Amino acid sequence: MFKATSKLRNSTAIAYAVFALSSCDKNETNPAQPYDDGVIVINSGNFFDNNGSLSLIQRDSKTASFDIFLKENNRSFAGGLTDYAEVDEKGIILVDNSTDGKDAVEIVDAHNFKSIASIKGEIDNPQKAVKAGSNKVYITCWDTFNPDYSYKTGFIAVLDLTANKITKKIPVDKGASSIIVIGTNAYVGNVGGQKTIKVIDTQKDEVTATIEVGANPSNFVLDGSNKIWMTAGKEIVLFNPITKNIETKLKGGTNDKKTPSSLSISKDYKTLFYTNNFYDTADGYKLKGEINSLNIADGTSKVFINRTFESVGFDNESNQIYTTLIPSYKQAGYIFRYQASGALIDSIKTEIGPIGFLFK
Repeated sequence: MFKATSKLRNSTAIAYAVFALSSCDKNETNPAQPYDDGVIVINSGNFFDNNGSLSLIQRDSKTASFDIFLKENNRSFAGGLTDYAEVDEKGIILVDNSTDGKDAVEIVDAHNFKSIASIKGEIDNPQKAVKAGSNKVYITCWDTFNPDYSYKTGFIAVLDLTANKITKKIPVDKGASSIIVIGTNAYVGNVGGQKTIKVIDTQKDEVTATIEVGANPSNFVLDGSNKIWMTAGKEIVLFNPITKNIETKLKGGTNDKKTPSSLSISKDYKTLFYTNNFYDTADGYKLKGEINSLNIADGTSKVFINRTFESVGFDNESNQIYTTLIPSYKQAGYIFRYQASGALIDSIKTEIGPIGFLFK
């Protein structure tokens, strides 16, 4: 009896050990975590209320998960949000506080959104973040404003994700905004009234060239040939980073009041989508306009969605178009989803001031 029980116990122990080892092997395949996929919505919040947030929309859901940073860290951002990017499995959140000296970079684990580090008081008016090397991020910053609210010389803050600190500030043009990295070069645009882009060697962290392309070059997107489409004043411009020349200049539309912005590109690289808006001073400074599409092959543009939105993005995963609607900066905004054909799918309530997306 004793021997039989011992054998049974030994057999059970062996079976359990095999099961445990098998379970360990399965767990080592990195099971899915809460924020591994979906669409992150960047909500700027109300500037003076400092209540920016990030929402998450799963592609098969009709509702958004609100303030995911608060949910995972039991605290909110102390400011509005201007951008969210992911670099080497870390999330980079740019926080713009209405008080000078209180802007911040929040760093989280991109898989579970748990806080890794907060960097405060080292940047001013951050705009965009982009990967610039291994564990290295470039952040475009406007700097503080002059007393008359004009732009000072902007800069690129170099963020080291190993030490979680700003290691250098590279002076660029006023109103530094859009940035894109191709190989070992970063291309920096601006909204400060200038006509040039800066080229930065990402290995030396130094400006190597200044190139004239048109007024306020911004809203950068890459096409299938690694050329940069951008808005410049009323035009949409194609810039070749190899030759450093403008290849194409196209009108964003026929209405001189409207200005193209929020440029995005279709999955097949054949079509550009963008907002074409203006503020109507005769109607209480109300934003008016539509979403336009531009056929890259023949350069023709047309009204694609005849409704006013603040921004537009193209989701390659679902082949759908996402747009943002801001009724006011004191109430929830909305995300409208469209088929690539322009047919409306649905609308989803989000938080205050949705301005953009990160498609995971």
